Amino acid sequence: MAIARFWRENQSRYNMQGRKCGSCEAVYFPPRDLCPKCRRESIGKMEKLKLSGKGKVISYSIVHDGLPEFHMQVPYTMAIIELEEGPRITGQIVDTNPDDIKIGTEVEAVFRKLGQEGECGIIHYGYKFRPKE
Repeated sequence: MAIARFWRENQSRYNMQGRKCGSCEAVYFPPRDLCPKCRRESIGKMEKLKLSGKGKVISYSIVHDGLPEFHMQVPYTMAIIELEEGPRITGQIVDTNPDDIKIGTEVEAVFRKLGQEGECGIIHYGYKFRPKE
């Protein structure tokens, strides 16, 4: 099935794979083919980089009224996380009480179910974050 292969082959979704510019060393996630800082100097110099998935919360929001199609139990926490390598990404915080999350909380990526297309549809997996142990 073409759709299943698409999700399986999407390395950045399952491995937190980013890119690092060989000219200025800026790190990007999701991966980019061209560095917006260096532009022409980065052509052919963007290197694959597996990110650690570790970072810290720099901002967050507790959602009390979620959309049913996201299948998330409310309340849940969405956060902007600054990864150790530099990129900032948005992710859901799991495995903890939303009231326990604070700015500066150290987190790590975990592989979880993101959603499903209908009751018998394709299940989509990806990363979420939990407080670091």
